[in-house]
Amino acid sequence: MNGNSSYESSWADQWDNNPDVVYDSQNRKSSSSSADKYKQKVGEGLGKTKAVASTGDIPAATAEDVELAVEAARKAFTRNKGRDWAFTSGAYRAKYLRAIAAKITERKSELAKLEALDCGKPLDEAAWDMDDVAGCFEYYADLAEGLDAKQKTPVSLPMETFKSYVLKEPIGVVALITPWNYPLLMATWKVAPALAAGCTAILKPSELASVTCLELAEVCKEVGLPPGVLNILTGLGPEAGAPLASHPHVDKIAFTGSTATGSRIMASASQMVKPVSMELGGKSPIIVFEDVDLDKTAEWTAFGCFWTNGQMCSATSRLLVHESIATEFVDRLVKWCKNIKISDPLEEGCRLGPVVSGGQYEKILKFISTAKSEGATILFGGARPKHLNKGFFIEPTIITDVNTSMQIWREEVFGPVLCVKTFSTEDEAIELANDTHYGLGAAVISKDLERCDRVSKAFRAGIAWINCSQPCFCQAPWGGLKSSGFGRELGEWGLENYLSVKQVTQYISDEPWGWYQPPSKL
Repeated sequence: MNGNSSYESSWADQWDNNPDVVYDSQNRKSSSSSADKYKQKVGEGLGKTKAVASTGDIPAATAEDVELAVEAARKAFTRNKGRDWAFTSGAYRAKYLRAIAAKITERKSELAKLEALDCGKPLDEAAWDMDDVAGCFEYYADLAEGLDAKQKTPVSLPMETFKSYVLKEPIGVVALITPWNYPLLMATWKVAPALAAGCTAILKPSELASVTCLELAEVCKEVGLPPGVLNILTGLGPEAGAPLASHPHVDKIAFTGSTATGSRIMASASQMVKPVSMELGGKSPIIVFEDVDLDKTAEWTAFGCFWTNGQMCSATSRLLVHESIATEFVDRLVKWCKNIKISDPLEEGCRLGPVVSGGQYEKILKFISTAKSEGATILFGGARPKHLNKGFFIEPTIITDVNTSMQIWREEVFGPVLCVKTFSTEDEAIELANDTHYGLGAAVISKDLERCDRVSKAFRAGIAWINCSQPCFCQAPWGGLKSSGFGRELGEWGLENYLSVKQVTQYISDEPWGWYQPPSKL
C-alpha cells in the first residue's frame, strides 16, 4: 500500500503468517474479520496519540491473484452449464441477496464503526450508509424476482409466420472497481444488481478503505453464497486494478472514481471492445434564487457540499446565488457552518470528520491556497480547526470573489470547499451552472416551482435536485453526462447494466420458406 493508505499491508505476510483469516466466496484467504484485528493508521488522521485498534493486515493483491479471482468467477458462472447461479431463477438469487441484507442489518453497529474508522466519515453517516446497504440488497432481491416474469417477453412482428421473444441474460464475469468515500455502499450499488442479474463478480475496493468490503466477503460466506460468485481483491490500482480491467475473461467493467482513472480504464477496455459503465467526477452547481427561505436553503447548501466531509463526486460545490440576496445569504451560511461540529467521527454529534488521508489533506489545502493566490477570498474556513491540533481535519470552507477561469471553479476538489458566484438573471444562472466539463448533479432552490422546472430541464446533468441537494434513493437512476461518465446505476437501470438482451425468433409456418427453387424431384 502507498503512504496515503489507512493500512499497511503485505499479501505474503497475510497469506503465510496470519492464522486469523476469513475467506471470500471463492474460498481464498482474505483478511481478519472484526474491528480489533485491523492495524490502522487513523490515529494520525484523527489526531490521536495512539492507534485505535490492534494489528492485522490487508492483502495487497497482484496480477497473479487477479488471475485466480477471474478464474474462480468464470468457473462459478459456467458451473453446471450456469444452472448453479447464472441461469437459475431470479427468485433463487434473491434469497441470497435478502440473507446478505439481513446480516448487514444484524451487524450494522460494527460495520458503521469500521466504516467511520476507515474513511473518517461521522459515525451517524456511516450508520445511515449501512441502512442504505441493506436496503439496496433488498431492492435488488425484488428486481431479481421480477426478472423471472419478464423472460420471453414477446416482440410484435409484421409477419405471422414468425414469433419472437426476448431473453434477459447475465452479461458474464464483471469487474467492479469502487471508491473510498462510501466504501461499502458504492460497492453494494454494483454488487447487488450484478448478483441479481446472475453475473459473477470481482470487487476491487479502494486501497484507502477496504475493510467493510472484506467484511462483505465474510457475510457472503455466512449466508452460503456459492463459491466464486463474489470475489474481493484488495490492493493498489497498478498491481490489482489495472490487470483486472484489462483481463480478457472479464466481460464488463463498472467503475466509480476519478475521471482520469476512468479514461485509462476505458482505453484498456476499448482494446477488447468491452462494455464499461462509468460514474466519475463532478463540479456540481446549486442555484439559489432571491425568493428562498434563507435558513432552509443555507442548511441544504451546507449539506450539499459538506456531507461526507465534502468527499462526494456529486457535491454541489459551486454556489450560484442571486445578487440581491448574496451578502445576506452568505452571512447566514457562515453562521450555519460555524455550528457544524468537527471532531473525531466516533464522537456523538460529529458532522464533519477528517478527510481520508494525508495526501488528500494536502491536495485540498493546495486548492485553497491556489484560489487565494488567484485573487479569490477565503471568507470562512480554509485551515485546520483551532481546537484540533492534529489530524487531517479541514474546516468547512467558503470561497468568494471567484471568476470562471479560476481552478477552484473548474476543478473537482473532493473536500469541504464551496466556491460562490453571484448572478442577476435566470439565463445567466443556467449558463454559469452548465459552465463545466462535468455533468453529474445540479440543484435549484426557489419557491417558484415553474422556474425550478425550467431550470432543472436546462441543466446539462444526469441528476437534478429541486429545493434540496444530495438525496439518493436506490429506486432512482444515478449517473452523469460529459466527463462525469455514462451509464446509470440504481433503479431498474442499475440492473440493466449487468444484463444482455437476446432475441429468439422462431419460424412457425408449416409451409416451406420458398426463397430458392427446390431441387428437381427424380
